[in-house]
Amino acid sequence: MCSKPVESLGFTLIELMVTIAIAAILLGVAIPSFTSVIIGSRLTANTNEFITSLNLARSEAIKRGQHVVVKKTATNWEDGWQVFVDIDRSTNAKENVLDAGTDIELRVYPALPTNITLRGNNNVVNFIRYQPNGTSNQPGSFAMCNAGSVTGAKLMIVNAVGRVRMASDADDDGIPEKEDGNEITSCTSGF
Repeated sequence: MCSKPVESLGFTLIELMVTIAIAAILLGVAIPSFTSVIIGSRLTANTNEFITSLNLARSEAIKRGQHVVVKKTATNWEDGWQVFVDIDRSTNAKENVLDAGTDIELRVYPALPTNITLRGNNNVVNFIRYQPNGTSNQPGSFAMCNAGSVTGAKLMIVNAVGRVRMASDADDDGIPEKEDGNEITSCTSGF
């Protein structure tokens, strides 16, 4: 009796190592691109949440016929903000300040994820107020950035009528332009 050689159905060590090397190269190329997609998605989601809070304040001001304020809750906007109906405006000290006894807190937003900054320009450093007719107390802009980088930043512009819009990126370089057409140069106030 003559026995037949047994055929191997597995992989050789060389084939396995080549496959792993190719997979490692592909992952090395894909992971940085995937990271930028995640960062962009996170910025977009947080920007949409902030715009939603501004739109909530505007619609509540119109609906209730009262002043509604969006105000940061700590040192910077990225530390969180609140939306409240500012009913007691009897003195300057009570304007644009949440008074638990008379004002109505509509929503409190938590701090943004680490490395994301949200700053208002010089017009909206601490708060933005919507009048009963839906107009804002003054036009202003908010910049949301990742790790302080203006590349990929989001710029939200509130006009005098109180409407919010996203700034454009006309030259498609990832840096939004302000109302005057110049790109933002910083992710801190005054950008």
